[in-house]
Amino acid sequence: MLNLVKAQPESSGRRLKVLFMTPWYPSQDQPVSGVFVREHAKAVHLYDDVVVFHSRRQIGLRKLWQVIPELDPNLSAGLPTWRILHRQLRLPNLSFFLELGGALAGLRLLRQQGFRPDIIHGHTYTSGAVAVLLGKLLRVPAIVSEHSSEFPRKLLKGAGLWKARLAFGQAALVLPVSLALQRGIEAYGLRARFQIVPNVVDTALFRPTPRTPDSTKRLLTVALLDPSHNKGIPVLLRSLTQLQGQDWQLDIVGDGPARAEYESLVKDLHLTDKVIFHGIKPKTEVAQFMQKADVFVLPSLWENLPCVLIEAMASGLPIVSTLTGGIPEIVDDEIGYLVPPGNAQALAEALTRMLANVQGWDRQRIAEKAQRYTPASIGKAIDALYRQVLHL
Repeated sequence: MLNLVKAQPESSGRRLKVLFMTPWYPSQDQPVSGVFVREHAKAVHLYDDVVVFHSRRQIGLRKLWQVIPELDPNLSAGLPTWRILHRQLRLPNLSFFLELGGALAGLRLLRQQGFRPDIIHGHTYTSGAVAVLLGKLLRVPAIVSEHSSEFPRKLLKGAGLWKARLAFGQAALVLPVSLALQRGIEAYGLRARFQIVPNVVDTALFRPTPRTPDSTKRLLTVALLDPSHNKGIPVLLRSLTQLQGQDWQLDIVGDGPARAEYESLVKDLHLTDKVIFHGIKPKTEVAQFMQKADVFVLPSLWENLPCVLIEAMASGLPIVSTLTGGIPEIVDDEIGYLVPPGNAQALAEALTRMLANVQGWDRQRIAEKAQRYTPASIGKAIDALYRQVLHL
C-alpha cells in the first residue's frame, strides 16, 4: 500500500495564502479536466486560503493574454479561480513566456485585492516552471505536484524536458502522486526533494451503502474514451466475450472521441444487450453508479494514481485492474485482483473469478482503506509540508 506523508498535528498558526497554478482544471468545455487538481485545492482549503490560476491557450484571442474570473460555482467549487488565457502562437514553445506574462498580470489583480501568496503550488511541470519563476520574483517558495504520465511513458523531450528540469530543480519540494511516477521522473535523470502525496477522494460522497444482491452482477468502469485507448476499453470488451457462467452487465460512464468506435466494437462482439454507455456524469451521479455496482473494473494500459480507483474503494467496491503505474501501490489482495495490462485473457479470468464470489469481499474493509485519501488527511499533509518549507 502507498506510504503517505505523515501529517503533523494541525498548526495553531494563521491560515496561509496559497496560489495554485495548473494547466488542467474543470471548465465549461472540459468539465472533467483536472478534477483531481480541484480536489487537491479543496482539500488544502480546509486549512489554508487558496486561489487558483488556470492557464490555457485560447484560439482566437487577440490579446497576448487575458485574466478572467471564473463565475460558475459548479466549476470553481467556491474557490477563487482565474482563467489565465494566452494567445496560441505559431511557435508553441514561446507560449511559456505568455503563460508567465499572464500569471504576472493575475498576480497584480490579486495584490490589488489584498492577496499575496505565502507559497506557490504548481501542478505539473508546465505550471511548475512558471511557479518557481514567480516564486523567485516574489521571494516565496514554490512546490510542484506532478500528475503527468509523460514521465513513466517516456514521452517527455525538448522544451518539455527543459521545463521539468527548471520546475523540479528550483522547487522546494516535488510531490508526485505515486512512487511509480517518482521513479519515472528519476529515470530522466531529474533530481528533486520528493514527497509522495496522492490524489483525494470525497468520502462524504463516495461511501458504501447497503445493496440487495441481484442475479445480474453489475460491472462498472468510469473512464475517458480517448483514441489512445489508454484506459484499455477494447481489451475489456474483448475479455467480456470470454466470461462464463455468470449473468452480468457492464456500465461505462464517460465519453470521448472513441465512443463511436467502442459502440461499434460492442456491436461486432455481440454485446449490445450487455454493455451500456452512459456518457459523462457529474461526481454525484458517478457515486450513485458505484453504489449500485458489484465490481469496479479499470483495465488501463498506463496510469499514475487514478481517482476513480480510490472512489471505488471508498464506495466499498472490489476492484479488477492492471499492474501499471501507481495502481499496485493502492490495490492489494484485500481490495481486488490485478492483471498485466493489455491481456484480455488474464482480465477475463480475473473477472470470472471475481463474479463467482462477489459477496465474499469485505466491503467495509475496502472502504476503510480509502480513509487515508480523505480531503482532511491529504489537506493536512500538504499544509504540514507548506509549513515545513516556510519553517513555521
